[in-house]
Amino acid sequence: RYSLFYNHLKNIEESEGGLDKFTKSYKTFGVNQLADGGIYCKEWAPGAEAVFLAGDFNGWNPFSHPYKKLEYGKWELLIPPEDGQSPVPHGSKLKVVIRAQNGALLYRISPWARYVVRDEDKVNYDWVHWNPPQSYIHKNPSPKRLKSLRIYESHVGIASPEGKVASYKNFTYNVLPRIKDLGYNCVQLMAIMEHAYYASFGYQVTSFFAASSRYGTPDDLKEMIDVAHSMGITVLLDVVHSHASKNSEDGLNQFDGTDSCFFHSGYRGTHQLWDSRLFDYANWEVLRFLLSNLRMWIEDYRFDGFRFDGVTSMLYHHHGIGTGFSGDYNEYFGLHVDEDALCYLMLANHMINTLHPECITIAEDVSGMPALCRPVEEGGGGFDYRLAMAIPDKWIQIIKELKDEDWNMGNIVHTLTNRRYEEKYIAYAESHDQALVGDKTLAFHLMDAEMYTNMSVLMPLTPVIDRGIQLHKMIRLITHALGGESYLNFMGNEFGHPEWLDFPRIGNNESYHYARRQFNLTEDDLLRYKFLNAFDRDMNKLEERFGWLASPQAYVSEKHEANKVIAFERAGLIFIFNFHPYQSYVDYRVGDWHSSLTVAFKYKILLDSDAGEYGGHQRLDHNTEYFSEEFPHNYRPNSIMV
Repeated sequence: RYSLFYNHLKNIEESEGGLDKFTKSYKTFGVNQLADGGIYCKEWAPGAEAVFLAGDFNGWNPFSHPYKKLEYGKWELLIPPEDGQSPVPHGSKLKVVIRAQNGALLYRISPWARYVVRDEDKVNYDWVHWNPPQSYIHKNPSPKRLKSLRIYESHVGIASPEGKVASYKNFTYNVLPRIKDLGYNCVQLMAIMEHAYYASFGYQVTSFFAASSRYGTPDDLKEMIDVAHSMGITVLLDVVHSHASKNSEDGLNQFDGTDSCFFHSGYRGTHQLWDSRLFDYANWEVLRFLLSNLRMWIEDYRFDGFRFDGVTSMLYHHHGIGTGFSGDYNEYFGLHVDEDALCYLMLANHMINTLHPECITIAEDVSGMPALCRPVEEGGGGFDYRLAMAIPDKWIQIIKELKDEDWNMGNIVHTLTNRRYEEKYIAYAESHDQALVGDKTLAFHLMDAEMYTNMSVLMPLTPVIDRGIQLHKMIRLITHALGGESYLNFMGNEFGHPEWLDFPRIGNNESYHYARRQFNLTEDDLLRYKFLNAFDRDMNKLEERFGWLASPQAYVSEKHEANKVIAFERAGLIFIFNFHPYQSYVDYRVGDWHSSLTVAFKYKILLDSDAGEYGGHQRLDHNTEYFSEEFPHNYRPNSIMV
């Protein structure tokens, strides 16, 4: 794998003038404004017989501005300035006109288009030339690379209690302050790359270089990222390079009139479950396109890194369809692995680490591919983090299938600590996957229909709501503290957002009722959502203070099946969880790692899920001091009584 990567890198150096020049192609491909006011256009359309540019600027004459054919399927066009002014004004509509091999004229959006919009009365998107007289100027530097990542996974369009598509401006001024207050230091943005179908959650990308116009302009997004940086918040893009929409009128599919171009032709070029096109990662121009795409998002918009979606689908020719992964190495090495796709990921991480070492990359891989988060120089994939995708599945399985008294403490601990040595994992109790229609969030699994009637503090605290609120807090804290080297939460789930997430579509009469986040629920002092919101905030603030995510993996001193107690040490703290459905304990002995007792070591409660401000029963006295004593317990030299 490293040899394949090294050969690609060597070829880039020899034939393209280096990685820096190769990945700057976003500044030359597409339609670009020149300093003298002229326009330079460049496309890659290897299957085209001829290429033209048409638009408002030439009265939509499809033949007046032909491209010149270059080597290797490339085409270029230079349009001189008119009286020192651009011949293609800002805001004018354009199309690349392709004469296909069968003679047909195809009107296409450039794969490199920076801004596409859709009129309300139209089905397809239009390409709009984006060249404002004054582009947004970033005022704030990017935050320094974080040691502890507390990620708030977000979707701009649903980030409002109102039933509509919310805007970048709304996110900037209403949501970012909330994220900051909750103690998250990183926001991961979904559905930014333009996608024609809103209900695809942004995972059917049509224009890879365009920020979605349904939320506002490119400058609105730049301002949003700039304001986040002013708050010390790192901003990651959920990037989709694993596949592309099958749209041809406003997507990449059949851009030059052939079945291939950016994709594999035939069966290999289509994802059977997603009904989308699959990139040909062995193609030189595809590598140029995808690597330049990453660099554009970093340099133009100031994104601080990426969460790569669908990495499992990229890594294997079977795309993970109908395949289970047990951890056996035969599952990760063999002819079923797509080495070209893996090499692309290595190149992407190498490029980012070389040109922008402050940036972060995350892999969404369910397979457990070894060394995915080890440096490229070691033959690894080069990612900084990988998602601990088994954790949310485990919590859902436990809640759905087991009675409280049957919860297995050892199995919970195993799932939370089962990660590859020296590879960083992002732990999460639930993400957007669990919130989607057809599934349920943890809160809804725990409390279900009673969330509609019994979340008011004026109503008696029922056993269902009581259990749900307490377990919601405990599940989040143990996942946060034990599950990885970073933590992620999907927007709204921190306070137990009711119901599910469903975008407007034919099946729900195009309703926005479930395509929103009801942040207002936390601001109503008569509702119990405020308790969960406060606990999530203080949990993050405590991590910010002690940095357990950046500390070595925890030492688990106890996982007691009969008592349903889990205890572990991390970052100088002792975490103790009692998952027993009805049994509390007094004078419970817990191991302590401090071996020197020249000074009596004492502990105090820092965070208590049973505290009144978190909707608990206030059974613990926070003024109590717990002293370590020279009494070995659970293989620790000392212990405390709690």
